Amino acid sequence: MTACGHEDSYNMLHEIRQISAAVNEVNIMNTDNRPIGVLDSGLGGISVLRELVKLMPGEAFLYYGDSANAPYGTRTPEEVIDLTKKDVDFLLERGAKAIVVACNTATSVAIRELREEYEKKDIPVIGIEPALKPAVLAKEHSKVVVMATPMTLSQTKFNSMLHVYEGEANIIKMPCPGLVEYIEGGMLEGPVLDEYLEKQFEPYEKSEIDAVVLGCTHYPLVKNEIQKHLPGVAIYDGGFGTAKQTRKRLTECGMLSGKESGGEVKIFNSKNTEDVLELSRRLLNL
Repeated sequence: MTACGHEDSYNMLHEIRQISAAVNEVNIMNTDNRPIGVLDSGLGGISVLRELVKLMPGEAFLYYGDSANAPYGTRTPEEVIDLTKKDVDFLLERGAKAIVVACNTATSVAIRELREEYEKKDIPVIGIEPALKPAVLAKEHSKVVVMATPMTLSQTKFNSMLHVYEGEANIIKMPCPGLVEYIEGGMLEGPVLDEYLEKQFEPYEKSEIDAVVLGCTHYPLVKNEIQKHLPGVAIYDGGFGTAKQTRKRLTECGMLSGKESGGEVKIFNSKNTEDVLELSRRLLNL
């Protein structure tokens, strides 16, 4: 090989190294190590947090549960909007780069106001939707029961979604007053919860139910108990879909950390008692 050939090879190698260094520099610039903020009216959003951590184990997360004011599903829309904005501000004050509203009631009532206020400040806001679409499309002319808080079931946002699919399935609204309170109190199983669920399903012919949609993020925490009353019935919730949407939004915004593992999770709660915090950690690791 001529000296000129050696020089050409050297120059090409040098150019490759320069390009590689530039790409690495861009990647470093595009990483964002700030935490993702996740909020709920209490403990329920931990069911979504679990999916987020599974999908993005390298991300840091801040979770805020407003158990002192739970449930949101029995409050007025004005109260829900006010409380949810306070939750968001709590997380932003601690450095959150994005907000996941892991509460069906807060999403139904407040998501528009949150996006109007915070997305102009470059804070992505992701809400949760009941997993109605996959439940309806799983089987033609099915009977689908949607379990949710009375507030969620009464909101325009949910009923607009219902209208899209009501021609494809028999969709039954099942308001579940009191279920959030049981879960907030740490009652995830036992005879009292069992009796409550039995009464909820009593008016329906269980054998005719094809799917159940859990339209409140608290309810997946007692999914196994619900399944006992409906053996063989498919149960859907929106946690995984919300996690996928969060990753998609942050990827589009160049706001992911770029790490594949080692993300830290910090949990806060408005009650701020060791019992509630310990229960939160236990639910996260179920």
